[in-house]
Amino acid sequence: MRITVLFENHAGFKKGLLGYHGFSLFIEYDGRRILVDVGTEGKILLHNMEALEIDPEKIDAVVLTHGHYDHTGGLKEFLRARRSAIDIYAHPEIFLQRIALKPKRRDIGIPYLQEELEKLGANFILDKKPLKIFDGVWTSGEIKRVTWDRRVGYIVKDNGLIKDPVRDDIALVVEDGESVIVITGCGHSGILNIVAQSSLNKPVKALIGGFHLMGSNERLRREAIRGLKELGVQKLYAGHCTGFEAMASFMYTFGKNFEPLYVGKVIEL
Repeated sequence: MRITVLFENHAGFKKGLLGYHGFSLFIEYDGRRILVDVGTEGKILLHNMEALEIDPEKIDAVVLTHGHYDHTGGLKEFLRARRSAIDIYAHPEIFLQRIALKPKRRDIGIPYLQEELEKLGANFILDKKPLKIFDGVWTSGEIKRVTWDRRVGYIVKDNGLIKDPVRDDIALVVEDGESVIVITGCGHSGILNIVAQSSLNKPVKALIGGFHLMGSNERLRREAIRGLKELGVQKLYAGHCTGFEAMASFMYTFGKNFEPLYVGKVIEL
């Protein structure tokens, strides 16, 4: 299994790659090619794909971990760069209208209507339950909240605003023999909840993605570290919304079993 970071807050060391707030991974597994999220800007996504010699037409499926703009904004340009339709897996609430109020009111949801994306070749497969993408590759389905309820922004409902629980936040689960690899976009569901539900009662060989600990206090960071160790996570690859302080804590605790994410990074598992 090979994972290449296409879109991240920070660029790597290869000349010509662009870093920007957002997230996207390119996964090669058993002859299949999957995109997990598509970043914020399509032009940046396609630029990095070209620089890394990844052809949009050869992607077999897309998984959207949730409906925030920094994980879905590149979708229209990605679809336009293809000649054929493509299956896109997500939770049914991914198209909810989402609003942030600070520092000013703004839309933070997916910036396109489902219908306009379907006209460009998107075939949405939406379900709250786990979805099989290929043999050995599944979505987690909606995550049950046990230890976490850190809500971000609001959703529009009945002409008003209510706190957004981001129920559409899902993970990708890849089977690897007797273990699994868990890939998360932002971890809005709570990184411990995600790992506990996605592990399938198997050891977690690697946890990859954003862990939603940016701006968290020391107590939450300690809980995350303790919980991941108790859940038996062997390796961590973190970036995006994880936050510098949390990443420093992970590096201190996990040592060589922790690595930061950046555009162009390749993970071989």
